[in-house]
Amino acid sequence: MSEEKTTGKQNALVNALTKSNMTAMGVVLIILILIASVASPYFLDIYNLQSVVRDLAFVGMIGIAQSLLLLVGELDLSVGKIASLCGILSGIMMVHWGWNSWLSLIIALALGLVFGCINGLIITKLRLNSMVATIGMQGVYGGINLVLTKGKAITGVPENIQFLGKGAIGPIPYPFIFCVLVLIAVLFLVKKTKTGRYIYAIGNSREAAKILGIKVDKIRVMIYSLVGLISALAGVLYVARLGSAQSAIGENWPMNSIAASVIGGVALTGGIGNPAGALIGAAVISIIQNMIVLFGVNVYWQSAVSGLVTVAAISFSSISAIVREKRQRKVKLG
Repeated sequence: MSEEKTTGKQNALVNALTKSNMTAMGVVLIILILIASVASPYFLDIYNLQSVVRDLAFVGMIGIAQSLLLLVGELDLSVGKIASLCGILSGIMMVHWGWNSWLSLIIALALGLVFGCINGLIITKLRLNSMVATIGMQGVYGGINLVLTKGKAITGVPENIQFLGKGAIGPIPYPFIFCVLVLIAVLFLVKKTKTGRYIYAIGNSREAAKILGIKVDKIRVMIYSLVGLISALAGVLYVARLGSAQSAIGENWPMNSIAASVIGGVALTGGIGNPAGALIGAAVISIIQNMIVLFGVNVYWQSAVSGLVTVAAISFSSISAIVREKRQRKVKLG
């Protein structure tokens, strides 16, 4: 009898891990934290933990935004350049033009919304592939960055906003608080509203969604606009963290955001996943990168490791599907 109970618990655990990539990666995250805690005496240092949480907040925010697009089967590779451009524009308004710093941040956020909307309109109205179109827009926004800055950083960002990037409430950095607020808002959108149900429907079948009367293109443009807004938020927070606006902000965010989403169980094909998984994926990436630094491994390996983790996550998803299919066949065969 005890053996049957043990087998039942094991089967339940396997089902839970194979059913949800997000659950499995949550377990992986816990294992990574335990390994890092044991292997390095510095990992649990409050300064190091704050640094990790602050870093994952930015990738997490962009990852959550990217997951919205992945849910409809699309992606945006210009998120890093939108973040950088909005950060640069906020710096110009505050430093060069002498505008009120809070007004400058609000305008920068609004511009991010506009840039995202432009992406959405170009893709929907011209029926372009999202990856190809946003690669092109990445060049446009990046070019504007260089024209405005000539490759130089804009220094002298007012100190009254720097707490947004450098400060914390207790041990929790402000950027992570913003990241959690973004996640709550996105989860409310996808889980509690009619629009959220439409997002999943579009991801499962765009043509079927159109037949049902869903305004597919309108929702797609809305999502691109939200992605632009969240990217701008990450950009201005990073400017506040650095105390300067730089064109190099967000260089790795596009690929890391896709990696975080996929690691967290959001399918590249659309219609499957939970935006909360993107935050778990961002945490996995950030902890691995932190472990590389703590263990004295060459920092140039960070990109390679992130790529390997992404491939492993995609492979895990496929393996999970194969395991589910085999189990279902066994059940049918009795």
